[in-house]
Amino acid sequence: MDRIIAVDYGDARTGVAVSDLTGTMAGETLTIQEWNAERLARRLTFFAKERGAGTFVLGLPKNMDGTEGPRAQKARQFGELLEQESGLPVVFWDERRSTVEAHAILHQAGKKEKKHRSHVDAVAASLLLEGYLGSLRRE
Repeated sequence: MDRIIAVDYGDARTGVAVSDLTGTMAGETLTIQEWNAERLARRLTFFAKERGAGTFVLGLPKNMDGTEGPRAQKARQFGELLEQESGLPVVFWDERRSTVEAHAILHQAGKKEKKHRSHVDAVAASLLLEGYLGSLRRE
């Protein structure tokens, strides 16, 4: 099975989480600092090739009522760019509350609020990946 890479896309920082080889849990996580969407897509493509990934899971920031706003449109546009650049399928995954949960996890782990910014995107990507992998197991 190919690895799966979850992406918590942001304007300045993007969280990334990579599944283990069995596709059952999140392994490596990191945050990429990149403002330019094209450069970010190239970096993620290179990263996916290095890791032997076969799929991207991209967080889709829906409103709490399930509708899609400007942030979701931006994510969809980036997903199209990433799919074109990498040649890999991009699956959109509802990311409502993932950042809120990520902050709570960091707080429980004793991280100071000021330190959250450097870790929260990677933790949010890990939560996206765990949710997606869980849905695959339930199917």
